[in-house]
Formats: sequence, structure tokens, C-alpha cells
Amino acid sequence: MMAAFGRSRRAATRSMTYEVVDKDYRVSRAAISGNVLGRIRLFRVISLNANGIRAAARKGFFDWMAEQDADVICIQETKAQVHQLTDECFTPAGYHSYYEDAVKKGYSGVAIYTRHKPRKVVRGYGDKEFDDEGRYLEVQLGGINVVSLYLPSGSSSEERQEAKYRCMDSFTEHLRKLRRRRSEYVICGDWNIAHKEVDLRNWKANRKNSGFLPEERAWMDKVFGEFRWVDAFRTLEQEPHQYTWWSNRGRAWDNNVGWRIDYHVVSPGLGERVIRTDIYREQRFSDHAPLIMDYDWTHDD
Repeated sequence: MMAAFGRSRRAATRSMTYEVVDKDYRVSRAAISGNVLGRIRLFRVISLNANGIRAAARKGFFDWMAEQDADVICIQETKAQVHQLTDECFTPAGYHSYYEDAVKKGYSGVAIYTRHKPRKVVRGYGDKEFDDEGRYLEVQLGGINVVSLYLPSGSSSEERQEAKYRCMDSFTEHLRKLRRRRSEYVICGDWNIAHKEVDLRNWKANRKNSGFLPEERAWMDKVFGEFRWVDAFRTLEQEPHQYTWWSNRGRAWDNNVGWRIDYHVVSPGLGERVIRTDIYREQRFSDHAPLIMDYDWTHDD
């Protein structure tokens, strides 16, 4: 059967009852979004900013990943060139593995592991400045496409904040283009923006800081409003203080003084198919936590 989410107390589940009838997790009776009867398969997608994939591996990430029975795993900030990833853990058994490295060594980079062989793999979204930084990787699986995305941080300098704004501008056009396609999309990863006050613990103190600036939040309003993308995590009722990143300063992790800057941004058709969400904190692999989402979907829908 599909592995449990672990023992996290942060899981949220859509009201549903079902009977598992075979190894593909199809069910004979389901109550999802209003008593929908049918046969479904849970499609699990995990996203993690690893802050160095080799460091995450040393902390046990791949051992944990092997127990999750995920369909797709998206990694951000690999901070490695693929030729440096010689250990077999970096090509997990049972998965097709894809890496998109930054030109600059030890910087940025994204990866995807997928159980389902892609019909197409897309590297970059068409802006050379940010494609050279290894920030976008897409697998097209047939009916559903999954993206591992790492938007820039602007916290280190004004120059990097300006680069972040340039990336947001060019990525806006890409988001518009994707919405015109017939396939469903999961764009998951580190967006480096907390959208609303509920998405960070100390929002008042951070109103002038990168990641919670008015311009950044207004852009997210556009993503979820005008462009009609969906914040999948917020489609289910959540407990308070749900975060995905914690500063390494002080005791932010211990005191849960965090930010929710990692998302599954999905097309509207998938927004209605979110079954379960979880932010996994029982182990710590990075300064981010894995974001786990289950969807009512088969990859060949």
C-alpha cells in the first residue's frame, strides 16, 4: 500500500471514505469534493529545497524518500554538477532521474525523479539569464506535467532583488503560456515569497524584507487571481503556523519561527483534486522541509 506520510501532525486531508481494492490504490467508493463515486489513484508529489543535495543525502533524505512511494519528487538547490553525483543514491531505483545544473558550480540547480517515463523533458523556461542558473525543469507525463522550480532569492543584495524582479517578469509570460495548454500542471518548488501574513510567523517585522515585500506579494496575488493558478496547499483547511523554511539563526526551527515559501502551484483542474497535504518535520534534511501532496489523478488521465 502507499506509504504513510510519516507521523507529522501537520497533515491535512480532504473528507473522504474509500476502500482500497488493488495495488494501484484504486478505490471503489470515494467522497471527494461532494461525494464523487469512482475509481481513483493517489498521485503523490514531493518537493524539497535540499540546500545542497549531497548534504541532504548525508542527512538521510534518500532513505526517507524511498519509503514515501511518491510518483514524482522535485528537488531545488542541488548545488552540484551532475558529474559530481556518482553515488547510486542520486539515481534512485525505480525512478527516472533528471538534473538541470547551473552553469556556476555549487550554485542553484534543480532535479526531478519520476516513476513514470516522461514523454518530454523541458530544461529552462526561455530566459537565458535564469536558465543558466538551473532554475526550471519540467517533465511531461501525459495529461499532467510537473515542474521543479527555484525562483531567485533577493535577500543578499539589492542587485539580487532586482534580478528576482526580472525573473518574476519573464516568468509571468511563461505562466500565461502554460495556462493556455490543455495539460494539468504542478509547478512545485521554492518560490522565495511568502504570499500572505499567515505564511510567516513574524510578518510585521518582515514587511520590508525580501520574500515579503508588497511588490512580491502583489505578484503572487496575480498568479492566484488574474492567472487563475491555485495554491494547492490552501485548498484544504490547515492548522495555524504551517511553514516550510526556517532561518538557521537562533532557534527558528525549534520555535517554529518560519516562512511558507515552498508551494505546489497547480492548474485549476488539479486544485479540485488535492486529497492530502503534509509538511514533514520529523527529520531535518535541510533548512526547508519536504512538502508532500496527494492528488486524485492517474498520470495517463
